[in-house]
Amino acid sequence: MKSRVWFIITFIFFSLCSMTFAQNVYSEYIPKNNEVIFNQSMFKIDVVDPKASTNWKGINYPGLRGTNQLVIYTPAFGYRTNTNEYGTEAIIVGDTVTSLSGADSLIPANGIVISGHGQAKKWINENIMVGAKVSIDLNKKIITSYITSETFLYTARERIKEVQNMMLYYIQNASSYNQKRTEQNIAKAQDYILKAQKNTEDSQKYASRAIEYANLAMSTVIPYDAGELKGVWIRPAYYNAKDIEKVVTRLADSGINNIFVETYYHGKTIFPSQTMAKYGFIKQNEDFVGFDPLRIWVNEAHKRGIKVHIWFETFYVGNKSPETNPEYILAQKPQWANCPKRNADSQTIAYSVSEHNGYFIDPANPEVQNFLYDLLQEIIIRYKPDGINLDYIRYPQSLDPVYPNFDLSSWGYTKYARNEFKNAYGVDPINIRPSDPLWFQWKFYRCNKVTNFVRRVSHLCRYNNVTLTAVIFPNRGVALNTKLQDWRTWSMNNFIDGFTPLFLTCDDRTAMNLMEEILRNKSASTKLYAGLFVTFMNGSTSDLIKQIHAARRYCLSGIIIFDYAHLNETYLGTLTESIFKPVKREVVITQSPQIQQTQKEKKRGGRK
Repeated sequence: MKSRVWFIITFIFFSLCSMTFAQNVYSEYIPKNNEVIFNQSMFKIDVVDPKASTNWKGINYPGLRGTNQLVIYTPAFGYRTNTNEYGTEAIIVGDTVTSLSGADSLIPANGIVISGHGQAKKWINENIMVGAKVSIDLNKKIITSYITSETFLYTARERIKEVQNMMLYYIQNASSYNQKRTEQNIAKAQDYILKAQKNTEDSQKYASRAIEYANLAMSTVIPYDAGELKGVWIRPAYYNAKDIEKVVTRLADSGINNIFVETYYHGKTIFPSQTMAKYGFIKQNEDFVGFDPLRIWVNEAHKRGIKVHIWFETFYVGNKSPETNPEYILAQKPQWANCPKRNADSQTIAYSVSEHNGYFIDPANPEVQNFLYDLLQEIIIRYKPDGINLDYIRYPQSLDPVYPNFDLSSWGYTKYARNEFKNAYGVDPINIRPSDPLWFQWKFYRCNKVTNFVRRVSHLCRYNNVTLTAVIFPNRGVALNTKLQDWRTWSMNNFIDGFTPLFLTCDDRTAMNLMEEILRNKSASTKLYAGLFVTFMNGSTSDLIKQIHAARRYCLSGIIIFDYAHLNETYLGTLTESIFKPVKREVVITQSPQIQQTQKEKKRGGRK
């Protein structure tokens, strides 16, 4: 009886969701009085609320969004889109874009999410902004976006509201908080909004100026916090000491106090490794032969008071076929390769389609664990870093359990793991399905292999007074079911000092939701650092600031930007207004080049 009632409630809910979506579909957008349309663009819709049965192109990808597809998600699809970080998304309520995101967005109960990859992502980035109007023709499968004069005014007003709310928070919670610069820029933004409303023909110009001043206000609203970790992940694409020194100096001047240097990645080390040579692997990444960049990173950072963490891609060994080089790890040790159930009896080494076509090694194999442990031990003893940051500390991604053939996409079906599990439980896991009683044991057999390695590295780090952090997937259920990553156990057993999750979104509300998920499932002794992906997704500076504000509100231990290559002068200039560097008492308000040019033109006009 209860199940029948629940079915009826669920049916009514999804019916209402579908009705709401249908009511918000317009064949054409009708401008309001005096509203001007500056840009109108259309794109083909591939699918609404994809399923494995209706969108085979997306079957191997999170959220069932395939290559170059534009997908619409309604509340009938679920709570969130479940997409990966290689697309972009727009959240729409009514006919208005209320925010932009990058991945795994929350689906509003009274709206939809537009999600695009590849060409569809490009179209969204070029034609949709906050405040844009959207119409959808389901019969023709066409979506149309409209950038209007109201779009820019909407953005300006929303930005001012956001800054005012943030400013109020710091007035109430930060001692000696000085909001003078922020208030001055808000006032100028409001003046330009009034001009835009009074001058229809020049409304875009004035509204754009209002947005610029609102953004300036936002860049000054968050005060400096001396105790906060301010970090960045660095892919070391620098091949001499002079270039590395320049980067470290730039980071130190910007207020960054921790760097996470990619040291072991794609199955290679940036330094000449005795461990790699001992196992018969490539001794050093070919790009760095002739010098030791890790030594320079550590020395130059420590000279400037910056801590160095070793960014270590644990069970991932790159996306180059082992056949292309006899010294690749999997060319030397093919028996170390991880494989999904669908490839369990294949002689070909499998790669993960949904993860850069990348290859992984088997956490269950003790030889794999010993090799990685030896490599970490070598790094700690030789270079004395401040921290180890374990990335790819998990199995490759599978489909979500709600999708058909989930178990075929699940990883860990190696000969070693199957034999060990069969010896313990009497059943080859190849014959176990998710509905079988032993599925739980098989799932946690693999989870525990990862956990045991974290425990071993924890002892190594504690003995050498090195901080241990790990990159985790914030949604605990998704991490457990699709990546076999049981990070809650690491925290509750005090194996880990901190988590550095990547929040793969530009939307602060989605980021906050993920922060809450981790805070609910970690111990008080495990620090949480917000890994922000906004710069990688080319999000706005306001997106970045709002996520930093969210981290402050939840009292997180710091933030880490992904990654240095995308930390351009625009982002860095915004961060150094007040967030990363303390503000001096006498300050000249920073102005954008556009505003400076406008003021110069006014002065010239006045002289005439």
